[in-house]
Amino acid sequence: MEYRKMEKLHVRPSLLGFGCMRFPTRPDGGIDEAQAQAMLDRAYRGGVNYFDTAYFYHNGASENFVGRALAAYPRESYFLTSKLPTTLIHSLDKAKTIFDEQMGRLQRDDLDFYLLHNINGARWREMVELGVVDWCLELQRQGVFRHFGFSFHGAYEEFREILTARDWDCCQIQFNYMDTEDQAGIRGYRLAEELGVPLIVMEPIKGGSLANPPESVMRLFREKHPGASASSWALRWVAGMPNVMTVLSGMSTMEQVEDNLRTFTAFQPLDSGEQAVLERAAAEFKRLVKNGCTGCRYCMPCPAGVDIPLNFKLWNDWGMFHNPPRFQARWGNMEEASRATSCVGCGACEEKCPQGLDIRGDLLRLREELAALEQ
Repeated sequence: MEYRKMEKLHVRPSLLGFGCMRFPTRPDGGIDEAQAQAMLDRAYRGGVNYFDTAYFYHNGASENFVGRALAAYPRESYFLTSKLPTTLIHSLDKAKTIFDEQMGRLQRDDLDFYLLHNINGARWREMVELGVVDWCLELQRQGVFRHFGFSFHGAYEEFREILTARDWDCCQIQFNYMDTEDQAGIRGYRLAEELGVPLIVMEPIKGGSLANPPESVMRLFREKHPGASASSWALRWVAGMPNVMTVLSGMSTMEQVEDNLRTFTAFQPLDSGEQAVLERAAAEFKRLVKNGCTGCRYCMPCPAGVDIPLNFKLWNDWGMFHNPPRFQARWGNMEEASRATSCVGCGACEEKCPQGLDIRGDLLRLREELAALEQ
């Protein structure tokens, strides 16, 4: 197993971290604990020493299971991370109550890392105003957790605001070879590197989308390395970044555990030839987009309430990755009025679109494809 020594934190975590949010489940939706325990045991024996959970994972069951599952291992042999669910926190008392609940679930009186979860600019400012950040720093001073950071979802400008607000121990960002311009992205990586803030990377395989690419992409990978998985290419890309402390993989099967252990045992970053192949793969993914929406939002607001750029972003992701569960989950999280199905065909958007897109026609095609997917 490859380890990254982080001088700032005096820690040596495994470069592969176990993200405890996608364990195998039973028919009733609960964690299949026998399978999940076997996966954790195999990862631990393979050298994984960083385990990441959170209040919301598996509908609240992840912390409880992970706490029990790791109890068999010497406490000093692994790093345990959890996160404060900032979307639920609107008072300092609520933060304290939830933190106590988390420690009870985990059956621990200390943590290695504690992160503010799902932070963006507005939530960060709210946590500061409520005194939650100062309270977390006090817990850190007391030794309740050793390292304090944040898990980020937002725009780069918000990331910069938060990262430069104080001297963070670490931060967690979504980062993969297809999302270099999304959220914190490559600019966020470079800023963290410049400031000396170690990075924990989530979604290195884009929620599984990069694990099963279209044949035209997989062919490129096979020509270079016939036996290598698509996941290994994605993981090696992000893990090759020197300021990445740990790459989280939300493993769901023993096969994924074994494949990831192969990738991180005698780990090798991509060489220049492999990097060129990955750039060709990214270009091929982008060739499969459904339309040319750039997300400029000149078309907004829509009189009917449709979030046109978001609809096209999901549609283009569908075209590139063909990941039905991911598409349906993200579609399901949209407000009804913001979906393409609410389009009334007025055409106001097309008058403002600098790309000259057939917005009404594309929204109709999106609806038709969605209807076919649901059959």
